[in-house]
Amino acid sequence: MNTKRWTVDKYVDGADSYPHISQAADLLKENEVVAFPTETVYGLGGNALNDEAVAKIFAAKGRPSDNPLIIHIADMNQLEEFVEEIPEKAEQLMEKLWPGPLTLIFKKKEGILSHMATPELSTVAVRMPDHPVALALIKEAGLPIAAPSANRSGKPSPTTAAHVWDDLNGRIAGIVDGGPTGVGVESTVVDCTEETPVILRPGGVTKEQLEAIIGDVRMDPGLQEAGQAPKSPGMKYRHYAPDAPLFLVDGPKEFIQKLVDEKRAEGQSVAVLSTEETKDFYQADYVVACGKRLNLETVASSLYDALRQFNHMEVDVIYGEMFPNEGVGHAIMNRLMKAAGHRVITSE
Repeated sequence: MNTKRWTVDKYVDGADSYPHISQAADLLKENEVVAFPTETVYGLGGNALNDEAVAKIFAAKGRPSDNPLIIHIADMNQLEEFVEEIPEKAEQLMEKLWPGPLTLIFKKKEGILSHMATPELSTVAVRMPDHPVALALIKEAGLPIAAPSANRSGKPSPTTAAHVWDDLNGRIAGIVDGGPTGVGVESTVVDCTEETPVILRPGGVTKEQLEAIIGDVRMDPGLQEAGQAPKSPGMKYRHYAPDAPLFLVDGPKEFIQKLVDEKRAEGQSVAVLSTEETKDFYQADYVVACGKRLNLETVASSLYDALRQFNHMEVDVIYGEMFPNEGVGHAIMNRLMKAAGHRVITSE
């Protein structure tokens, strides 16, 4: 397949200002799949109403068919077409945080969306992206768009069009290049079908931000358990992994250096996933800094790019620093634990 690539300026206002959007939207209306930028990561979009289109998403990614997809919309009228009801707390969150990196789970109307987009579920995950190119594309297509991250399944999510090209060139119809994304980690997923909303996936909106709007919010216990049946995208399978094995290290930088020295003494090539504050400390074959520890938003925005850099290195093992489980740190550690296959080495 010849994958088309269009470059657009995300700072230009208005859908009419994007001459390539209509070409990409036409492909979506023809039930082809197209990658596009959002404020979190690049999404791989297809017509959420059509089984053929959704099947192409799964095929392009190599994604397990029981892993549900998020439906992207551009206005509230689209939401009302395929959800049963909108709970009060969901309305409050949408009013404050949509468009934005927040996905809400609703009870779905049967027989409207492709059954492949919500396999074996009575619910549907929906978000309105905060990106002018994404909104323009959805509006131009006139369709709800099912869109997981635009990468091969299991690999780090793409935050640039170049990442998408590396993974999916020849496998999809087109890529809308709107430059680098901003947030860097996927949206927070919140189940609004229960009396107390539940975070099923931490992301760009923190628990603290949610609770400031609607009060108590629970974290799903399944976030700590590998192999759970997926209630949300990214809940079951190993994700975000570089090619070389990644081990997270719960301990000081001196202990990480000790692990590096031991592996190098065995003749192995070793890399470290560090932060800007510690990158000059490590003596390893490769060191990749991932943002600033004192500003976790910078870690989130550069995480996937950092993980992808290791795939261009001759490395046998990667050791990674850990981060506090608070604020956006919840999302960072969720992604790192999945990338490492829940492998943690402790210094005690």
